[in-house]
Amino acid sequence: MNKKKIIQGSVVLLLLLFSFYYTDKSIDLIRQSDPIMKQIKSTNESYEVEAENAKIIGNKIIPGLNGQIVDSEESYNKMKKYGTYNESLTTFQEVKPTVSVDDYYDKFIVQGNPKHKSVALVFKVPVDADITEISNILLSKNVSATLFLDGLYIENHLDQVSNFSNFELELLSYDGKYEEAYFRSALNYLMSITKKEPKYCYADYDQKEVLTLCSKLELHTILPTIKVGNYPYREIKQKLDNSAIISLPVNSSTAIELPSVIDYIAQRGYSFLTLEALLSESISK
Repeated sequence: MNKKKIIQGSVVLLLLLFSFYYTDKSIDLIRQSDPIMKQIKSTNESYEVEAENAKIIGNKIIPGLNGQIVDSEESYNKMKKYGTYNESLTTFQEVKPTVSVDDYYDKFIVQGNPKHKSVALVFKVPVDADITEISNILLSKNVSATLFLDGLYIENHLDQVSNFSNFELELLSYDGKYEEAYFRSALNYLMSITKKEPKYCYADYDQKEVLTLCSKLELHTILPTIKVGNYPYREIKQKLDNSAIISLPVNSSTAIELPSVIDYIAQRGYSFLTLEALLSESISK
């Protein structure tokens, strides 16, 4: 008797599963034959953007760009509620490139994707630096920037660092060194302040110790496109280019010339982004 009930129950369950399957199939068939869906499908190709792979040159890398496809189902749901096909309700999905900068920690990132007319200003803040004047200029100009802070600087200037919420903060070193234990500790300390996971390391040149350590910690290492010396305005004017990572020292020359540098870059039509935004492969910046 029990065996018979089990068989009957199994049959009922199978019938229910088949019923759900064919119901879903029927709904999908109706949706695919809907004039709205047909029009969405007919225009898909015109919206598609092919993803661009990141460019690798030896131990250096330049970010690629995500591609784009139409999210047919989401577009259909929106337009169905609207009652008719409406191009403005088309929804898109980004598609990552096959070769993405996100997957490479053992390469130096030397700039953002050159198709974007943007730059990132980065400042190295060693142990004995005074970033007050420069940070005030950036704030007064409403300019995004990335500060690479030494771990010992963070410990010695905790109140000031806690007020740097307008900037992107990353770790430079610990007391000018790259010993893993101290570096890890400083990363955790910085994260406790910013509530964000650090993403980048900074190298002045082909510093293998930096690249090796940061790759192990799954942090991307940047190598600036433009590394400014004693004459910021003149050097940037000569070398400014799309998606440049511009490294400026924290000193009196930078403090004096920074307002003119910012004005010049803006006049040339460039926007200022944090490193994270500049190096993103998203097409919706």
